[in-house]
Order: sequence, then C-alpha cells, then structure tokens
Amino acid sequence: MGILSDNPKNEPLHYGEIFSVWQCSMAAKGFVSCYQAYLNHAGDKDLKKVLDDLLDQAKLEIKECDTLLTENGIAPAPMLPERPPVKLEDIPAGARFTDPEIAAKIAADTSLGLVAASQVMGQSIREDVGALFAKYHLTKTALGVRILQMNKEKGWLVPPPLQIKRPDSDEA
Repeated sequence: MGILSDNPKNEPLHYGEIFSVWQCSMAAKGFVSCYQAYLNHAGDKDLKKVLDDLLDQAKLEIKECDTLLTENGIAPAPMLPERPPVKLEDIPAGARFTDPEIAAKIAADTSLGLVAASQVMGQSIREDVGALFAKYHLTKTALGVRILQMNKEKGWLVPPPLQIKRPDSDEA
C-alpha cells in the first residue's frame, strides 16, 4: 500500500488541488457579489430566477471549498461584503446593465466554470476532490443549458457567424 491508498480525506492535498479549491472559493465569492448586483439590475423574472440559482450554487461552492481548505489547514480567501438590494427604478438607465448583457455574462461565466471544473477533475489525485468538482461540473452543465434556452427564447442570443449556404461539394 502506498501513501495515497487510505481514505481520500486522510490523504494530503497536492499544491494544485489546494490552489484550485482556493481559486474556486475566491471566484464563487466574486460571483456572489457580482450576481447580487445583477439581481438589482435585472428586470426579467426568468433571468432573476437563474441568477438566484447561480447565487445558491456559488454559496454552496464557497461553503464546501472553504470547509475543505480549513480542514486541511489552509486559510480561505475573505468573503466580500453583501450587496444591499436596490430598486431597479433607482438605477439610472445609462448606468444599468440590460437583461441581455447580464444573460451574456452569466453564460460566459458558466462556460468558464465548466472548463475550470474539468481541469480540477483532471488534476486531482484525491477522489473526494475530483468528485466534488464533478458535481460542480454537472450543476454548471444544467445551469448552462437553462441559460442557453432562456437566451434563445428571449432573443438575447448573439450567435457567431452561421453557415447558411454551403459550398457545393461537386465543385471542390
């Protein structure tokens, strides 16, 4: 039996796992701050529901990652202050994020979160860390599908150039 064949929770974290868990916690803390502000700016009820779900996920990631770090003797990053609720009407039109802007940003954040979760899964040698990020990956996948569907339904999706007419294969 090697040094890494015990209960995964008794195994040491390697430096990559430590940094990735810390970075996930720090990013989630930034998302909580940002998405709370987006909630103040959002007008669409479907967008607000997705933002609430993203906030719940970010808070769960903070709790689980900070617990894992603390249990392994690593100090987690500090929490940012909560944002107070603001009425949408109190935000000047020129200073307000629009619903399509918010939707595009959360779609990009979710996409990047999938890549980050995959990277942590691939670098982990502790099964519990890999499984934790596999869970995050699955949740982000489901949220990403919801965001994509919402963007399509609302007409907010800005697609890349589409190939409408294909070249004839006979002429090639």
